[in-house]
Amino acid sequence: MGIMADPLLTRWSELLRRCRQDTAPDPTPFGEELLARWSEPQRHYHTTRHLAAVLDRVDELADHCGSPDTVRLAAWFHDAVYRPDRSENEERSARLAERALPEAGVDPARTAEAARLVRLTVRHDPAPGDREGEVLCDADLAVLAGPPEAYATYAAAVRQEYGFVPDAEFREGRAAVLRDLLALPRLFRTPAGHGRWESIARRNVLTELELLGSQE
Repeated sequence: MGIMADPLLTRWSELLRRCRQDTAPDPTPFGEELLARWSEPQRHYHTTRHLAAVLDRVDELADHCGSPDTVRLAAWFHDAVYRPDRSENEERSARLAERALPEAGVDPARTAEAARLVRLTVRHDPAPGDREGEVLCDADLAVLAGPPEAYATYAAAVRQEYGFVPDAEFREGRAAVLRDLLALPRLFRTPAGHGRWESIARRNVLTELELLGSQE
């Protein structure tokens, strides 16, 4: 599971203890199973490091929403199912949350909300006023606002995950994803996220798009 596993398992256990009844089962096995998923060999970007980064960003944005712990649950599941050669990873991840969270002792309402939030990460376009959705989507997209070297590492890891795709096909698909992001009125919906990350992220995404075009 790597060096991030033990701190993450502690964070998971503390989160579950806040989100369920005292009589619920030990949260540790559930966390270990999730971390095993996040550590699968086909992952190069969608790893435990990404999970930790998203959880950190949720912590930074937590004051924006009323139920940050529900957002944290969704963060744990948002890429829990990840197969780059298959579609509907977010839907499969949401269904996993719907199965696993009740077994871990989380109530039906919180489970349903966490699964709904996971599904939002398909397009990162929460409805106006959906504060929990805004926090999760901003946290997931914060990687776009890294320094140039960090962004280049992120982009390279994404390419590695799609190593089975020929270069021309990858460039076309990746460019479409980047254009969809740039077409959003705002990449970041929380005031803090928009203020800190919007301009940097748009510059990074545009730079990658231009680089992809130069490789044709």
